Amino acid sequence: MRKIRVLVIFFMTIPLSGIADAEFQVGGYYKNFSTLFNSPVPEAPISGVVVNRLRLNLSYAPTDSLSFAFAYDFTPRVQDPLLFSQSLIAVSTASSSYRVADFDSPIYPSAEDSVGSVGIYHNLDRASLHFSTDFADFSLGRDAIAWGSARVVNPTDVVAPYTYDQLDTEDRVGVDAVRVRIPVGVMGEVDAGYISGTDFDFDKSAVFLRTQLNAAETDFSILLLEFQRDLLIGLDVARGIGGAGFWLETAYVLTEPFDDAPDASDSYLRTSVGLDYSFGGETYAFIEYHFNGAGATKPENYLTNLEQPAYTRGSVYLLGRHYLAPGVTHQVTPLISVSGQMLFNLSDPSAFIAPQIAYNVAEDIHLSLGGFMSIGKRPKDSEAPEFRSEFGSYPNLFFSSFRVYF
Repeated sequence: MRKIRVLVIFFMTIPLSGIADAEFQVGGYYKNFSTLFNSPVPEAPISGVVVNRLRLNLSYAPTDSLSFAFAYDFTPRVQDPLLFSQSLIAVSTASSSYRVADFDSPIYPSAEDSVGSVGIYHNLDRASLHFSTDFADFSLGRDAIAWGSARVVNPTDVVAPYTYDQLDTEDRVGVDAVRVRIPVGVMGEVDAGYISGTDFDFDKSAVFLRTQLNAAETDFSILLLEFQRDLLIGLDVARGIGGAGFWLETAYVLTEPFDDAPDASDSYLRTSVGLDYSFGGETYAFIEYHFNGAGATKPENYLTNLEQPAYTRGSVYLLGRHYLAPGVTHQVTPLISVSGQMLFNLSDPSAFIAPQIAYNVAEDIHLSLGGFMSIGKRPKDSEAPEFRSEFGSYPNLFFSSFRVYF
């Protein structure tokens, strides 16, 4: 187990007594995700994984202006041994790269143990201090940081984003940061901070300045983010149009602009624009278009394009250029809802379709069944498979989810 820096240990060991009117809260959940994968590679066997996640959330507020937060995940997994060393999806994002130091995970098996079907993981996901004054709100430690109003792909969210096929997106992965928020006017805000990489290495860290304001019944947000020596310039616009909601989120990333000889050819633009609407309170629908300037125009170039900075450090995971993402949710009864989403690569063409049915068994007990079904040209050669379409090269995924909150 690696050493946790003194700062994180300090937040974990703050005394939880001594002030009579302090507020102390304990909560959390248990989740089970059972998943089957049907590989797109010809004659490949079906594989599966069962993930159990137990999360403990603690909060302590000795005064109205001071609070502490702590969260710890314990995650045993039973899965195909190959999934411990490789992923069935070609591209993923590094969800916890912005941390000064961390626990070794998995707990089991260790580096010396042989790989079997069982793995036990853990994650210190929150360990933060929050302090409020009349001037600003401050936070220090491990917490969640995310931006963007888009529903499917957030171009400005590069710190700890989720991919489209992520099953558990309830809690954003925590990162180590110092952050200050300054209210401006009635609905405005200036948000600035430093997000640390491993061992406080500045080349692996991020610095951001974000402003938010409301004008003409429209929310505007401008973001400047320097991350791992790249510079992101982002704009987020959200407003109502009639009875519908509208959003435009865009980001232009300059790769290593502060170097002596920057390479402008690696810079890229990403944009998401969409509309959503609620029909009578029982049916909700949205549609979003996404442009990925970092993507390749032809399937045969998808894998070689993964060497670009957008994929190695920019948290981009889609391989093509143009995407359409519609979705709908209908409340069948107060306890049962059905939903469906699709992410469609307009250039291949290929699609990833995600149907789901959810049942609220009791107030804090939820059950759902669903899947991610891929449509598109499949790889031909099982020995050295090559992409003939993006989502046609993804596995079909079927899952059940059981969640209990306490």
